[in-house]
Amino acid sequence: MPAITTPFHADLSIDEDGFAANIDRLYRAGATGMIVAGCTGEFWALTMAERAQLARLAVQAGRGRGPVILGTGAITPGEVIEQIHAAREAGADGVLVMPPYFVHLTPSETIAHFEAVDARAVLPVVLYNIPGNAGNAITPELADILADLDHVVAIKESSGDWTNFHATLCRVKDRIRVYCGPSSLFGVAATLAGADGLIDCFPNVWDGCLDLWHAPRAGRMDEAWALQRTGIEMTALFTGEGRTLYPATKAAMNLAGLPGGGVPRPPLRPLAGAPLAGLEAGMARLLDAPRAKVA
Repeated sequence: MPAITTPFHADLSIDEDGFAANIDRLYRAGATGMIVAGCTGEFWALTMAERAQLARLAVQAGRGRGPVILGTGAITPGEVIEQIHAAREAGADGVLVMPPYFVHLTPSETIAHFEAVDARAVLPVVLYNIPGNAGNAITPELADILADLDHVVAIKESSGDWTNFHATLCRVKDRIRVYCGPSSLFGVAATLAGADGLIDCFPNVWDGCLDLWHAPRAGRMDEAWALQRTGIEMTALFTGEGRTLYPATKAAMNLAGLPGGGVPRPPLRPLAGAPLAGLEAGMARLLDAPRAKVA
């Protein structure tokens, strides 16, 4: 399930047509669902109303081809619960719930947060562990506890740490689904280990990321490991030499002439100069050179 971008026009309004076109393209490429208004979707730059708007657009564009899961990134339980109700009204199938960010929590405070959300949730909840961004982790031990909450059905494990991912998988896979976040780094290994799916931003610009799931499940292991090597190199390209992941993703989509790119909202800035030139050269090296050029 791709974590999709939120495309913005130059005036920073949402590009609804580009958003819908990207969803259609990804389903046709083999996606099985959509993660909307997550980290790749720049949730921090969206109003609550815009997040609900994106959920409605994703449901309409998807036409029943897969579940729509709305990101609900927020600090207080009340804000998360408000978004869960808005997501249900918009027709979404579930929500992605991360720990509160910025404030540093004890394990008991993290548990209490999710218990408060669960008590008033009206949709299935996918836990979201991304400690590098949130600052608070859902450790394997915490995942083991949270997996027993009534509305929790899955976890997106995006720590980027294989040991943490695998320990979480082993602890909770008998009760909830486990999705690998950084599939570009170890999606093939996660699939072979028994993960229930992959969630990543790279399908926005690279269809091969979807086959990190499909290829090993079909036994095409030479292809799978070759794709994994490309994913590792692409991750380094998007996060090195003055580039960060989300602006680089949109820039690569723009270079390839794909819908759904556009500009990021502040405080992020579009790539320019040497970082942009380096991204274009790197994409030409990793993928087909003509596709890495502006359409």
